[in-house]
Amino acid sequence: MARIYPHILTGSPYMTSKGETFTIWMKSLLYHAYGCTVFNSKGEIVYRVDNYDNKCSNEVHLMDLRGEILFTIRQKKLLAFGCWNGYRWSGSSINKEKPWFQVKKYCRMLMRDVACRITVGYDKYWIVRFANKAAFRIVDVNGDVVAEAKRKYSSFGVVLGEDVLALEVVPHMDHSLIMAFVVVYGLIRSRM
Repeated sequence: MARIYPHILTGSPYMTSKGETFTIWMKSLLYHAYGCTVFNSKGEIVYRVDNYDNKCSNEVHLMDLRGEILFTIRQKKLLAFGCWNGYRWSGSSINKEKPWFQVKKYCRMLMRDVACRITVGYDKYWIVRFANKAAFRIVDVNGDVVAEAKRKYSSFGVVLGEDVLALEVVPHMDHSLIMAFVVVYGLIRSRM
């Protein structure tokens, strides 16, 4: 991978334009459920994942505030490193024949910093881990950062728990798609 795509680790180390910032709490707001809750910069819930069955389910749903499903993410069976398909919902229906995006997990021993590769049509993205386990970047094929998650700090400068992240997304990216990528990364890290 480093021979073919060396630029994903050496692209621009900073986001090129200021985007919207979200707060991700890697917990469900529901009692005894797994998932995550995403707040916008005004503190309003905008996305959520509630996994009622068990941690690291084979199928999870990214929903908006009203509970309408935006993406269904399914893990493929019997693959060594892990593979997920993301299906975008249109109204109340889903196209089960063709996934909107596909995610392939990389082996940490082979690709130290790269957690996975994401394919959306002809576009490719990678999730790159930081030394801090919770922090990560989503980079495009040119190595440019399209989203970056870091530990969240309170307004008084106190670092919050590892399960609370600040996610900044560049303006031209589909926020719900980026959130679906974050959900898959949470599944890879066994956090949902």
